[in-house]
Amino acid sequence: MDKLKAFESFVSVATRGSLTAAARAEGVAPAIMGRRLDALEEHLGVKLLVRTTRRISLTHEGSAFLEDCQRLLADVANAEASVSAGGVKATGHLRITAPAGFGRRHVAPLVPRFHALHPDVTISLNLSDRVVDLAGEGFDCAVRVGDLPDSALVSVRMADNRRLCVATPAYLQRRGPPRHPTELAAHDCLTLSSEASQTRGWAFRIPTESGGTEVLHLKPGGPLDCSDGQVLHDWCLAGHGIAWRSAWEVASEIAAGRLVEVLEAFAAPPNGIYAVFPQRKHLPLRVRLWIDFLKHNYSQPGFWKAA
Repeated sequence: MDKLKAFESFVSVATRGSLTAAARAEGVAPAIMGRRLDALEEHLGVKLLVRTTRRISLTHEGSAFLEDCQRLLADVANAEASVSAGGVKATGHLRITAPAGFGRRHVAPLVPRFHALHPDVTISLNLSDRVVDLAGEGFDCAVRVGDLPDSALVSVRMADNRRLCVATPAYLQRRGPPRHPTELAAHDCLTLSSEASQTRGWAFRIPTESGGTEVLHLKPGGPLDCSDGQVLHDWCLAGHGIAWRSAWEVASEIAAGRLVEVLEAFAAPPNGIYAVFPQRKHLPLRVRLWIDFLKHNYSQPGFWKAA
């Protein structure tokens, strides 16, 4: 079995959701794609895909293996590009996009630094809270925060994204800190308005009677809500209540003592901060270097507190 070809076929089928579509893209018969998948599953000893006459879906093992395969294939493409580039400098135009709030804080300051390292690369940064169609709108790479929808895009996890309950020391001295998530009902909670995101509410990890944990979603209320997360952040800093914010947004204020984390023992498992890019046979050198640059900076222990 050609493992690399089998990995490519698996990724193609999984992202397209169809043997026929994957076979058409590769210019082979669907039966050939099926045999490659059969051989791969036999080699691994696990079922990766559930195939019926109407649809194809990933098993739990298949979902985990898909992310690993996408990362492996991206690394192989990067290695090929590096060798074929022969030391040639990165050039061309790099179009990147990121969520507005996160992008202002943790992407925009890095763009000039990246350009200083690679002066032959010109860069356009788009900050938008809508989900940008990378391929359709001609973007090379996106930074995305949170759980990713299934798509044909390749993702590289660069850092964890924790969500925290925070308030000012003055508010907590005045009202007392909550000891359990259910006590938030007695507090002034600063929440996103109904037309914004976070439709499932604030997430907490609660112990169960069996000794494990489960994720509990609450929708606390309060006298103030807003559709803009930055406004909630400002209100929280002004002492108007408790907010549920991302660590990337409040880490520096916590480090400086302006905000205090509460309910830390009940914090939900983190989701991720990802670099996302369209699947390509040869990833441009400028894109690969940008992703490596982001990952290096985001992995530094003091990055989030200092930003």
